[in-house]
Amino acid sequence: MNPRRKSRLSVVLFVLLGVAVASALVLYALRQNIDLFYTPSEVIYGKNDDADQKPEVGQRIRVGGMVVAGTVERDPKSLKVRFDLNDIGPSISVEYEGILPDLFREGQGIVAQGILKEPTLLEASEVLAKHDENYVPPDLEKQMQKVHKPMGVSDLKGESERDRQEKMKEGQ
Repeated sequence: MNPRRKSRLSVVLFVLLGVAVASALVLYALRQNIDLFYTPSEVIYGKNDDADQKPEVGQRIRVGGMVVAGTVERDPKSLKVRFDLNDIGPSISVEYEGILPDLFREGQGIVAQGILKEPTLLEASEVLAKHDENYVPPDLEKQMQKVHKPMGVSDLKGESERDRQEKMKEGQ
């Protein structure tokens, strides 16, 4: 092989090696920063009831569900809050230190993002409350309709509580 071809081949191999290393680093970084969404039932049983698809302790995840009534415990000396979250099955506990959203309350749908410390304990770094009373994530709505009565505008039959109150005032 002549020297000119040898140098071209070494440059091409060097470029390919560089692209492979850069791709591997990008994939590794994306893998660490991805937050997968789970429901409390999926955290305990795994997605589609497959134990191989359960989140691992130490993994960053997002969990969406309803705050269980009577489970909100606030530490009087700090901003720590502990509450249970469920969908249609078992509950998981969520610990959060910080200011909760204004819309946070028992029975409210929320999404908590954090690290799974134990199989049923999430240490949340962020808690998001839904902002529209008619919105429910599609997957969660299907699961909730099996157990609970349907939520959303369909319950109101196209009429809000405010509209009903105004009609009652006008009728008097």
